[in-house]
Amino acid sequence: MADAPAPAGGGDGGGGWSGGGGDDRGRGGFGRGRGDRGRGRGRGRGRPRDDDKEWVPITKLGRLVKENKIKSLEDIYLFSMAIKEYQIVDFFLGSKLKDEVMKIMPVQKVSAAGQITRFKAFVAVGDESGHVGLGVKCAKEVATAIRGAIIIAKMSVVPVRRGYWGRRNGMPHTVPNKVTGKCGSVRVRLIPAPRGTGLVAAPVPKKLLSMAGVEDCYTSSRGHTRTLGNFVKAVYFALAKTYGYLSPELWKPTVFQSAPYQEHTDFLAKNPAPKAAEF
Repeated sequence: MADAPAPAGGGDGGGGWSGGGGDDRGRGGFGRGRGDRGRGRGRGRGRPRDDDKEWVPITKLGRLVKENKIKSLEDIYLFSMAIKEYQIVDFFLGSKLKDEVMKIMPVQKVSAAGQITRFKAFVAVGDESGHVGLGVKCAKEVATAIRGAIIIAKMSVVPVRRGYWGRRNGMPHTVPNKVTGKCGSVRVRLIPAPRGTGLVAAPVPKKLLSMAGVEDCYTSSRGHTRTLGNFVKAVYFALAKTYGYLSPELWKPTVFQSAPYQEHTDFLAKNPAPKAAEF
């Protein structure tokens, strides 16, 4: 049912309280009008994005990376140092790192106030050149879940070893040996394939393998692969295992060297820059 037309006059027929300073269109005063706000209706630029701020490292590893004491991610992996700041990965890989949202699903839990619905995001990142990561995050909003999953995926980036099938011509193109990853009931096996085979895999592992830089690979899966979360985790665990096998080319004597924390003790002993204490 349509609303009745407003009276032409402002006084008694205006909106708001009776006679409350209405205008000619029947809109009342007392704060309900659109004038005299003192500012525009636009939201302006708002808060600056975190990406626009200068990175102020808060961990020892972050300080070493920003001061160029550590030259590559491989130096971090060599000493099994934990990455607690996603900016470290951005510093080395930068624009080469691509992200892909694998799935967004609603999840619920029951509390005293009733059901609480949140969104769970699975995001994979990789540079298509031997690095891949996977992040999972729950949040009340989809955008927040995706943003958090990207940060977690960057901090969980692992190196992926690639090898050959048969003759060692050209660049490595497949996994070096058979590896298996598992999560829940899902089992995923990666098998080396000849050059030109491509990725013989379902859409989920194919996306993760391509982001890791694997060009040719056979796959075999078991279990409830319809559960995408367990499926993508199993593929990620399998790729992370590629550096877990000591093949004959790695049998050479290892030359041990000082860890970065030990090598740059004097630098780390100094007080951090004053900016690190700002919030």
